[in-house]
Amino acid sequence: MPTAVLTDRERTAVQAYLRLLHTVRAAFDAPAAADRPALVPPAVLAEADQALARAGLTGNEEAFFDLLGNWCPEP
Repeated sequence: MPTAVLTDRERTAVQAYLRLLHTVRAAFDAPAAADRPALVPPAVLAEADQALARAGLTGNEEAFFDLLGNWCPEP
């Protein structure tokens, strides 16, 4: 399988998305607490949005997920 060579901005977007994904997974894995809202911190969402915009991937999910799949394929 060919390896994608990402630009720095594309790599940053993929890394921000993966941090967002891990944050969401951790929120769902954590025991529910009445005093903890089930939300992703706004800073995590903002980081991912900004990284996608800088990489020119806003609104282009197909290209982004192609990059993601090539950069870190499932085992």
